[in-house]
Amino acid sequence: MIVRLIKILGLLLLLAVLLLAAVYGWFRWQLAKAEQVDNFEQRFFSSPAVAPQGISTQRERCNDYSNTRNAYFGELHIHSAISHDSSSFGNVADASAAYDFARGLPLEIRMRSDASDDKPPVVKLKRPLDFAAVTDHAENFGETHLCLMPGSEAYSSGVCKLYRGDIRLPVSDEMQPLMRMLGLVIFGNQRSRQVCGSDGLRCISAASDIWQSQQRVAEQAYDRSADCGFTSFIGYEYSLAVQQTNLHRNVIFANATVPPLPLSSKDADQPEQLWAWLESQCIDSGTGCDALAIPHNSNWSSGRMFYPLSLQAIDSNEQQRLAALRKKVEPLVEIMQVKGDSECRNGLDGVVGAYDELCDFEKLREVEEASIACGDEVGSGGMSLSGCISRYSYVRPALTQGLKEQQALNVNPFEFGIIAATDNHTGAAGAVDEKGFPGSTGMDREPARRLSGPKIVPGVAKGNPSRYNPGGLAGVWAEENSREALFAAMKRRETFGTSGPRIAPRFFAGWDLDPTLCDAPDRIDRAYRSAVPMGSILASSGPASTGQASTGQAQSPAFFVSAAKDAIPGASRLLKLQVVKGWVDSNGQLNQQVYDIAGDAEADQTLDTNSCAPLTSGYDQLCTVWRDSDFNQEQGAVYYARVVENPSCRWSRYDCLNFAADQQPAACSDPALPTVIQERAWTSPIWYYPDK
Repeated sequence: MIVRLIKILGLLLLLAVLLLAAVYGWFRWQLAKAEQVDNFEQRFFSSPAVAPQGISTQRERCNDYSNTRNAYFGELHIHSAISHDSSSFGNVADASAAYDFARGLPLEIRMRSDASDDKPPVVKLKRPLDFAAVTDHAENFGETHLCLMPGSEAYSSGVCKLYRGDIRLPVSDEMQPLMRMLGLVIFGNQRSRQVCGSDGLRCISAASDIWQSQQRVAEQAYDRSADCGFTSFIGYEYSLAVQQTNLHRNVIFANATVPPLPLSSKDADQPEQLWAWLESQCIDSGTGCDALAIPHNSNWSSGRMFYPLSLQAIDSNEQQRLAALRKKVEPLVEIMQVKGDSECRNGLDGVVGAYDELCDFEKLREVEEASIACGDEVGSGGMSLSGCISRYSYVRPALTQGLKEQQALNVNPFEFGIIAATDNHTGAAGAVDEKGFPGSTGMDREPARRLSGPKIVPGVAKGNPSRYNPGGLAGVWAEENSREALFAAMKRRETFGTSGPRIAPRFFAGWDLDPTLCDAPDRIDRAYRSAVPMGSILASSGPASTGQASTGQAQSPAFFVSAAKDAIPGASRLLKLQVVKGWVDSNGQLNQQVYDIAGDAEADQTLDTNSCAPLTSGYDQLCTVWRDSDFNQEQGAVYYARVVENPSCRWSRYDCLNFAADQQPAACSDPALPTVIQERAWTSPIWYYPDK
């Protein structure tokens, strides 16, 4: 009997081993990676950008054309269901729906799991955007398309079944969308053999089809009439991640002449390769193509986004070449979006200056969190809100570090203009209102989900949806709402970002600005004639040139700063104007100082968070001419303006108030969750170099 039992147990053990081996073999087969045999150089460096057929490049001058330039508000970071993460979350809105929403049409936040008779939330902008670019992740263009297209060669693969949700892993319903996304993300910078074929070409061919479709949709959305009601840009996101750190860029093309394929991080795993490709195959190709790349979410980069070239172990000539290349290709940076503010952070190692309470704004990693400084090393884990914190992850220190790079390399690779965006993954381009926030992923379309508290995926990520925010908008000062005018403004960095409201700031610098300029009816025209606007270099001597101004130099520069509050009825009023200055001291340390220059910094800012009624104090407009009394003519400096609104209720507070007191989610009583927000706008900087 015992011998028989041993034999049965042995047989069962053998069967278990064989079953495990079969399962392991099946998973290995499913997760096999393609070996690309096609020639990278031939695909991406032998096929320059081409103009599309049948599309007219002619257009009428816009009716609102202005030599002193208008403020236009838009969105240069939006995702549709073409993005692998968006569709894994369950979203179905395509690029066409995203552009329709940006133009003022309603959008259903519909999920693939919804029944036909379900009534998902519907959102609509109070005002259409002026411009937008759908920037879907290029890394899985082909994979997403093949997995969601019935009848494709990849449709029945295990990877695609997992991605669609046909196969469910043994995790909670809340984690299923993340597991679906992981089904593609697990391949990293390579491709799935089961989805893409042994050489990966199946996905590359499908990606080409998607890229062509994205171009057609953008062209259809572009208003070429004199009304200039809406401008669309062709774009995509290059989504490189290294050791769970974010090195993502949005690539925006100036017109309809674009490369035949988008270069993704699967094809180029270093930002330098992206810059070189855009330069050779677009900007300098002689085809009429032009483009720029916009880094974003530097707050997730663990110091990698703005790590100085001067500290890298490469030849000084190569440092200088790469600095010049980055300056050429990346004139803008995204300062804020749903995943947090990247302007600044208090307590950063290596940054000297007083505590700035406005730097605590919309941080995913709580400001009280005990953390280790990265110092002059790069870290890891930024995307999972872990690891060290670096000054090279934030825009303000990067702008100041750029002065050091200028000294070391004679090139400043961090001469960034500023914009903001949403990074919304539901196609709801520019849905930035705190009241009525529809969420940003689709999974958070219901208030209870948005306020559900911290989430942890062991070994993958952690986060708290209640600490996310609606994101911001990009502002551009341009003569008209056309691709040509808007893109030229982006290239010259005459841009600004807002945390949502359509605040319109102006920022000029000159040596001989009239201190009474704010009282002049033609003040903007005079400012353009006697000073340089945001995004420019203030010349220290010599004749004026493009983007520079110089006259008989006074002892210190003067700055014309003005702002108008959001014009929509009920918008919060302005509290104050500030100028933020950065410089490098004689010890090589990064210094910062914030100056309150107009408004009422001491005003009573007590907000009734039970009614959320807007404060009545404050200003509809603010304007001043401010002179830097601390100016050192021998010391380089960078300046930008920050416009601050009165406090108002945060989206989470509005959501909490919509619940009965005894039914509010736990987050509503969390003292660490902010109930108010101080919306703001940031202008692009103006630089002063003593030797220019």
